[in-house]
Amino acid sequence: MDKKKLARVIATIIISFVMFSVFILDIVTLVLCNKYEKKYEVTVEDFSYKNGNDRIHFLNTGNSDCILLESNGHFALIDSGEGDENPRKTTEYEGYKDEVIAYLKKVAKNKKGEVYLDFILGTHNHYDHIGCFYDIINDEQIKIGRAYFKKYNKEIATELEQDGWDNVTTYNSIIESIKAKNIVLIEDLPDWEFSFGDFKLQFINTVTPKELNGNGENANSVGVIVTKGEKRAFLGADFTKTSGLEELYGEKIGDVDLLKIGHHGYYGSSSQKFLKQLKPEIAICTNFLGKIYPNVKWNLTMVAKVPIYATAHRDGIIATFTDSNEIVLTEKIM
Repeated sequence: MDKKKLARVIATIIISFVMFSVFILDIVTLVLCNKYEKKYEVTVEDFSYKNGNDRIHFLNTGNSDCILLESNGHFALIDSGEGDENPRKTTEYEGYKDEVIAYLKKVAKNKKGEVYLDFILGTHNHYDHIGCFYDIINDEQIKIGRAYFKKYNKEIATELEQDGWDNVTTYNSIIESIKAKNIVLIEDLPDWEFSFGDFKLQFINTVTPKELNGNGENANSVGVIVTKGEKRAFLGADFTKTSGLEELYGEKIGDVDLLKIGHHGYYGSSSQKFLKQLKPEIAICTNFLGKIYPNVKWNLTMVAKVPIYATAHRDGIIATFTDSNEIVLTEKIM
């Protein structure tokens, strides 16, 4: 056997062994995910508000982000889910425009039959986070008080994002719609805690450090700390170790009870150091459980021993913050 053929055989054996090991690891972590999920009882949502009306709605928009905050009659939308016309790969991603708008009109409608959102927040300019905003903003039955969007920063983007994903076109269409509707646009996001119903909110990474330029649009992600009484949640947008955000802000965020896993549980999110800094008891992932990367599941289940609840697996999840300082999880909201 010549050297080239021998090298190919050895490489094939090594790759096969690695792939088999990852497969076994994934099965083990999936079993543990199912085991740890039993830490919290998850019942079917009936919209009776028996647990209170301070709630975080994690909508099922596949492997994209759409989170509705609700507190004492106030509503706000953090990201909007995957739209129907993704400029990146239009044939491979299912849009959720109709589902998101229908959910808003079901849950957040007032006595006038209108939806009023105190604010919307686009955490960063990836289509799977802001793709539905154009249609939401232009829906005549949805009114919006203010819109938080950081200015587009081309210096942060990778070459692929600029040329292949057309982030700037998506961003521009949304900003133009905001201005056309006379919605208050806030580009300089506040970094202090503010009230939202019974919740206290704080934005994290309101100004992206220049040292992260070139790390990709995920490095622009705005995280949100949600607090009620003794309970805290961190909605991690696409915070990852690889973008630099976990390292920069983990200590500042501090202990939380609930973590919305960054970047849908893909590679680079939920590093062991970050999880030790936040010490979450509940992890919610906006994705299918099977699509969460094995190393992320490993860090959460094997190291941090945190149960993972996947929104796509459960058709949406609501986390209700009760007046008795508990978090109650319900599912099948869509």
